[in-house]
Amino acid sequence: MIISASRRTDIAAFYAPWMMNRLRAGYCTVPNPFNRKQVSHILLDPRHVDAIVFWTRNPRPLVAHLPELDEMGHRYYFQYTVMNNPRAIDPKSPPKAQAVDTFRNLSARIGPRRVIWRYDPIVFTKETTVDFHRAKFDELADLLEGNTTRVVVSVVDYYKKAAARFRELRQQGLEVLAPEPFLEPLFAHIAASAAAHGMKAVSCAEELDLRPHGILPGKCVDDELLRNVFGRNASPRKDAGQREACGCVVSRDIGMYDSCLYGCQYCYATTNFATARGNHAAHDAQSPSLLGHYEPDPALCCVEGGNVLPSDTVCKNAHG
Repeated sequence: MIISASRRTDIAAFYAPWMMNRLRAGYCTVPNPFNRKQVSHILLDPRHVDAIVFWTRNPRPLVAHLPELDEMGHRYYFQYTVMNNPRAIDPKSPPKAQAVDTFRNLSARIGPRRVIWRYDPIVFTKETTVDFHRAKFDELADLLEGNTTRVVVSVVDYYKKAAARFRELRQQGLEVLAPEPFLEPLFAHIAASAAAHGMKAVSCAEELDLRPHGILPGKCVDDELLRNVFGRNASPRKDAGQREACGCVVSRDIGMYDSCLYGCQYCYATTNFATARGNHAAHDAQSPSLLGHYEPDPALCCVEGGNVLPSDTVCKNAHG
């Protein structure tokens, strides 16, 4: 089983104490986002977890805990977003210098194959043009060279949750433009620039075909990476819960929606930023669930790979 932490929020940046408490406990609970009465009880013991994938813009709060993760025997890698968009688009992301410094330090500690740079999603506006992204990508590639072997790119998608925010951007003169006219001049450049800096450029869940521009579809939750880096033979089965264009293999996401504080205007995981701030303020690092208090059912304590494991055979091993 692979743990995704998390496509729904930045656990490393905002919930590192909770993450560590759950790893020490050996399990967490995750309610179904569409039916909170359905609660998954997910085993986090390293004997049952192939790897943890951290999705983040700032892993710094978690970095201090990495020695403990290593002592526990956990395998993990990072999908690490570093861009340099105008604040109107990414209002609260870490400054470029801080993000690059953290990236380099993390790579030095765990190795460049385990820190994957994400330059995504790419937003085209009258300010964030092809020339803008070429310059920003090259600048960051220069700064990150030798610290990663892969860069993930994609074009921003339109989500209903972000519709009002896109309208606000339009009122500010930053209308999000259709990407098709910009594909060849930007992505051919990105593919060449990445290669020149020792990186392979791949796409993430991209319905647009970037292969003619030198960018192949990628897997963010990647069974091949687990096999090559950790020697783990995770299932190659595609995650049916993700979009059709997504190449990721099956994982269990332990995050919850409406809990990230970055306020990215295109975010699909946050309906309302004020709600996210309120949820974060009410968060209890001692709870088994990221938000609220979803306790495990004593009879059905944990879930591994979608299979319910009886409490009398699992909890004594995983929870003490």
